[in-house]
Amino acid sequence: MSKGTLVADPQLRADLDAWFARFAAKGMCNPDDETATVHGQPPEAAVNCDSRTPAQRRHDALSALVHGQLGDPKLGTHHGLPTTVVVSTTLRELQAAAGLAVTATGTLIPMSELIRRARHAYHYLAVFDDCTGRALWLGRSKRIASADQRIVLHSLDRGCTAPGCDKP
Repeated sequence: MSKGTLVADPQLRADLDAWFARFAAKGMCNPDDETATVHGQPPEAAVNCDSRTPAQRRHDALSALVHGQLGDPKLGTHHGLPTTVVVSTTLRELQAAAGLAVTATGTLIPMSELIRRARHAYHYLAVFDDCTGRALWLGRSKRIASADQRIVLHSLDRGCTAPGCDKP
């Protein structure tokens, strides 16, 4: 978990209050639901079974807002890549559904959470061989690196231009 603090001007606060009134209501944006309601009205059963606290519902509503935008082509690119979360893992951890994946910015994500979130995402997942560290399913048909190849390189070296580089 990461703790965050927000200082919002009146317009942002009003926007957030309106967003939360709709999307932090019981039954909305619940990540524990098989198909979380993010459009329309939640089923009555989802409302009645929603035991999250108001703070957790606001967290989940904000998460749905951000998560729903990532990877959308309308957002354009960041450093030439789709605006999305880049996550790295090994084939062993992915197959075992255990262990940790790491984002390009160093955030550790439990494998169960990665798999759960991947069901609803525009996503890029770089998977590496456990023994050699070599990227799996890396296309080599173009001389210029494709977006997928660049994502793998970014995931492998955390954005550095040389292996082992500690510069962001």
